[in-house]
Amino acid sequence: MLEVKNICFSRDGKDILKNISLKFPKNKVIVITGANGSGKSTLAKIIMGIEKPDSGKILFNGIDITDMPIDKRANLGIGFAFQQPVKFKGITVGDILNITANKKLKKCELCDYLSDVGLCAKDYIDRELDSNLSGGELKRIEIAMLALKNSEFTLFDEPEAGIDLWSFNSLIDIFENMKKNTNNTIVIISHQERILDIADEIIILENGNIKDMGKKTYILPKLLDSSKRKRYCKEVVHNG
Repeated sequence: MLEVKNICFSRDGKDILKNISLKFPKNKVIVITGANGSGKSTLAKIIMGIEKPDSGKILFNGIDITDMPIDKRANLGIGFAFQQPVKFKGITVGDILNITANKKLKKCELCDYLSDVGLCAKDYIDRELDSNLSGGELKRIEIAMLALKNSEFTLFDEPEAGIDLWSFNSLIDIFENMKKNTNNTIVIISHQERILDIADEIIILENGNIKDMGKKTYILPKLLDSSKRKRYCKEVVHNG
């Protein structure tokens, strides 16, 4: 289990996270949502070690990882998918999967992991991880890497960002398969209704605070009702 305790973080004089305390239980899909600037991505980066909190602690299976570097967190079993996947000129898709596995994978193994994310291995194994790949392709390859690593705790920071509708639909299928076939904790930063719908639990952040949290059956209807009210107000204002 991962736990954040009394996490505070500020930048340029602005409080971004204000005394956040959360527990992420095992074997759950948890979606963190909220408006832009609510602190969602900052919290994800703090958990992974990309940012360091001003105060508070992060515990993973009882181990204090607050000051632990990214590579050691990864070795403990924490995975992270960026909003914009990293590109590696000169490194092929096959190379990065072998690096992730820490061994030379057989072609049939590469095919299995790539086909799970909707990619044909023969078309991608020798392609470089550069700008010639679309955002959707890079997302899928990154997810294949995380599936291969099979981390105990995996964070996805707005995985829907910058991908087309077809890739987004495939992304939902991938998350649903991960939910069925693993016993690990999956945390997704998102505001997309279809991603919220596959959650076991939903956490809402607002201005760096926890606004609400609970099971999907409790939180999602409230979110959808709020969204409908906002759309109605906009229509009233627009129509004068």
